Amino acid sequence: MDCPSCARKIETAVGRLDGVSQARVLFATERLVVDAAPSLSPLSIMEAVSAAGFTLSDSIATAAPASEGWLRGHLNILSLAALMALATLIGQFSPAQGKLLFTLATLWGLWPVARKAWQLARSGTPFAIETLMSVAAAGALYLGETAEAAMVLLLFMLGEKLESYAAGRARAGVTALMGLVPERAVRVRGEIREEVEAGDLMPGDIIEVAPGARLPADAELLDALAAFDESALTGESIPVERRSGEKIAAGSLCVDRLIRLRVVSEPGHNAIDRILQLIEEAESQRAPIERFIDRFSRWYTPAMMLVALAVILIPPLAMGADWETWTYRGLALLLIGCPCALVISTPAAVTSALAAATRQGALIKGGAALERLASVDLIAFDKTGTLTLGKPAVTEMEALDNIHSAAQLLAMAAAIEQGSHHPLAQAVVAHAGAQGVTPATAREVRALPGMGVEGSIDGEVWSLLAPSHQQDLDQAAQARIQALELGGKTVIVLAQAGTPRALLALQDRLRPDARDALAELKGLGIDGVMLTGDNPRAAAAIAAALTLDYRAGLLPADKVEAIASLGAGRAVAMVGDGINDAPAMKRASIGIAMGSGTDVALETADAALTTSQLHGLPAMIRLSRAALANIRQNIALALGLKAVFLVTSLLGLTGLWLAVLADTGATALVTANALRLLRKR
Repeated sequence: MDCPSCARKIETAVGRLDGVSQARVLFATERLVVDAAPSLSPLSIMEAVSAAGFTLSDSIATAAPASEGWLRGHLNILSLAALMALATLIGQFSPAQGKLLFTLATLWGLWPVARKAWQLARSGTPFAIETLMSVAAAGALYLGETAEAAMVLLLFMLGEKLESYAAGRARAGVTALMGLVPERAVRVRGEIREEVEAGDLMPGDIIEVAPGARLPADAELLDALAAFDESALTGESIPVERRSGEKIAAGSLCVDRLIRLRVVSEPGHNAIDRILQLIEEAESQRAPIERFIDRFSRWYTPAMMLVALAVILIPPLAMGADWETWTYRGLALLLIGCPCALVISTPAAVTSALAAATRQGALIKGGAALERLASVDLIAFDKTGTLTLGKPAVTEMEALDNIHSAAQLLAMAAAIEQGSHHPLAQAVVAHAGAQGVTPATAREVRALPGMGVEGSIDGEVWSLLAPSHQQDLDQAAQARIQALELGGKTVIVLAQAGTPRALLALQDRLRPDARDALAELKGLGIDGVMLTGDNPRAAAAIAAALTLDYRAGLLPADKVEAIASLGAGRAVAMVGDGINDAPAMKRASIGIAMGSGTDVALETADAALTTSQLHGLPAMIRLSRAALANIRQNIALALGLKAVFLVTSLLGLTGLWLAVLADTGATALVTANALRLLRKR
């Protein structure tokens, strides 16, 4: 499917079957859901989809169909463009032969479009955009405008290919969610360890997960302590500590050691499956985006054909007028009715706007996204990686005694954190490097599951632990830790042989342009709110720095509910960078991804800031509003000129050649107007 309007065509075709009460196409995941009588054969559904020009794949098929080669997939466009180029070249020396070649090119390009129009007409969509293009090309060909007929078909084919590419990329991002859940799992039964399919795991099964591996199902921790990277669900980069009996979501990454867990989710109902279901539900709750031309063609094409036929028949039959005169006027009217300028008006503006956006560090996926972006009046932001950089940094280091200098303590901390991939460890090592401190030499470094890390330096055991695991903290140190945590910071304690020596406070940093971008958005009449899975204290600190409303401690389902409530009567955009933001992006009027985010977020979103600079957000909205105004101007130009020449043709004031000039002139005008967007900053 190229776009959501294709989904509506499939729904129409299947919905006409006897016994079908409802047919829904979930565009994001390419699923067809049919509510039908038990007597309805699945084969009849497959035949209805095929008759509409689409292919229905069996959902239980194990092998994906082989994708066609690039050359074969673009053969129609390439061959049509080659024929047009040859016709133009030969037409310079022999106009007759050039016109003949343009006719052949039009017939070659018209065949697949007309065939699709016929299939759609038989399946219940008689005036789709394919019908519009077929009538336009055939009418122009009949009147001898062969070059124009071929160009209209070429532009239509290019637009369809671009939409198909964007849709395929978006769906690939959604299906990449499944890659977070491993296909195989290690199940433990007594003393026997066996490798099984993840889909065979049932509630109550005991599984083992190695460090660096992801959970194949939602499970309950059996070990005393363990640390997990849950960014797949929460978007937070800092691993969290889990204790025995706590539930961990599928797709979470085991950070520190081999662990055992008890499966609690049914097959197909783990956390990642639920995210996919949320995306589908969000997709189905939004009405399919219908392109303007497709809607317009429902009445425009048949209306113009009927009017032209009436002009040819009524005056001679009713008033005895000259057949040749009124046939000529009817043909002129048919040419005026040729929707070439209308067909080009929207894509020309959209293409110019998208090109301008790309040069300014933004990617907008199509005209429908551009239109929705222009109407946004509230933006919901994820926190980590969106308003912040997503990389914790050391903000304070405070010694708890006078025995060691700050540089010595930092050298000890960096020594036992070297080589670790933990975000906090990397922040400590980076801070030491920035301060010009050379780490000491540590031996026997080991991770303490769910607690921290320790190592031996000059025969002494040094450790970095969470405050909850550090003994012997006096009241002053505890008060200072509490104050730092209230400021939204993460605190770790550096200890020597169990004796606290220093406190290190770490915090994610705001993006440098976050405040200015929010101020610009406010100037455009757009409000903001922060939705985050982080704890309320950290969220409050960031929100206070940005003077922004916020909701904290949200899981993906909570973000979807928040977007639904915020979107009551308003057009809401969701800006995020993580997999956990994907359902909310789909539920919002438009989803916008940060360029530094996950592939799933980027591909699920309708737009993306490729440079990860928030100042691109207000620029993107200004451009979309300008593009929408440009589209309205183009439609007014195209319809206005047609209205004027329709009257003059009926009165006999303008002939066929002026009708051609009116159509091509309108096309040139709307194209020139659209090109102004390329200079929009």
